[in-house]
Amino acid sequence: MRKAKPKKRVILPDPVFSDVRVSKFVNHLMYDGKKNISYAIFYSALELVKGKLPNEEQTALEIWKKALENITPQVEVKSRRVGGATFQVPTEIRPDRKESISMKNLILYARKRGGKTMAEKLAAEIVDAFNEQGGAYKRKEDMHKMAEANKAFAHYRW
Repeated sequence: MRKAKPKKRVILPDPVFSDVRVSKFVNHLMYDGKKNISYAIFYSALELVKGKLPNEEQTALEIWKKALENITPQVEVKSRRVGGATFQVPTEIRPDRKESISMKNLILYARKRGGKTMAEKLAAEIVDAFNEQGGAYKRKEDMHKMAEANKAFAHYRW
């Protein structure tokens, strides 16, 4: 490559849980640089999750991490032109991209949901992802099905 790889930015952990993943999630959730509002939405969503799953022995943060884990895809399809044809080639996803995709999908499907506030929508989507259902989980399943269907073109990976 001609250019040097850009340096990875260091993301500071969040103030409540001291977790870098929470900070990354809040950064994805944020609009127009309003990070305090994003933190408020996220923390209130976790409170709502705890209220919705009172008999769960895990903390709200552990429930959120498990929900993210449930919607994290392992493979995706990328378009490759070979000759005149375009093939959907299944490829494994880098760990940092996996995390980013799962966070973005969770937020995307939370925004699409019906509900009063963003915190309520996010909480509902987290609970659904924790229970292996909902839009974000379905998106992961669809990605895996697509990769499975195009497994024959895996030899075009490079």
